[in-house]
Amino acid sequence: MKIERTNIQSFIAISDIISLLNMSSGFLSIICSINNHFELSALLLIAAIIFDSIDGWVARKLNRDDSLGFGKNIDSLSDIVSFGVAPAIFIYTSINTTSMPMQILVILVSLLIVICGVLRLTRYNVISDHIETSDFIGFPIPGISFIVATLYLSGLYNIYLTLLLVALVSVLMISNVKYPKFSNLPAIAISCILIILIILPVPTILYGVNVPALILLLFCLYYLIINLIKK
Repeated sequence: MKIERTNIQSFIAISDIISLLNMSSGFLSIICSINNHFELSALLLIAAIIFDSIDGWVARKLNRDDSLGFGKNIDSLSDIVSFGVAPAIFIYTSINTTSMPMQILVILVSLLIVICGVLRLTRYNVISDHIETSDFIGFPIPGISFIVATLYLSGLYNIYLTLLLVALVSVLMISNVKYPKFSNLPAIAISCILIILIILPVPTILYGVNVPALILLLFCLYYLIINLIKK
């Protein structure tokens, strides 16, 4: 490859810009977490998931030529920010404890999210062209941000439940459990409506629980558990 062909314009496509919006949402979520704006941070995690879900679709619709793997790499690097580092920082900053043993546990679980996220994405890049399956191998990494965000927004956020749940999800991300790609159009449409209800200033709180966020959380937990049971 000639040096003249290495300018960024030769690589980047519209789908990559969407991947960068995913990463930017994750980065801004981290900033919000650090400044204790946890509701906005959770919403930005959901925004990152939305961008991540459409970048591949855009690439396919535009017949993007990615023989060098630029798109796959920028997608994975963006994912580790939004679905590895961002939820880990959210967990670390949102759990307020003065107990030294608990602080250490929170740090270890946060680190586990990042480690398992890196391992999962690296494994995906290694095996994606060498394995014949349309399923995800291991729980898809955006799911951990989705669980963290909806758990917080639902009003059910609890230190012990959160740590247990994200530790389980982190391990499942690097497991060999097969998770089918989510293609149920009615469920996707319902999820989009629920996300809109979360974002808009609509009264959806019942007995202190944000109902749309709770339903989304239950959707994700069902997907997590039912495929684990089928294994």
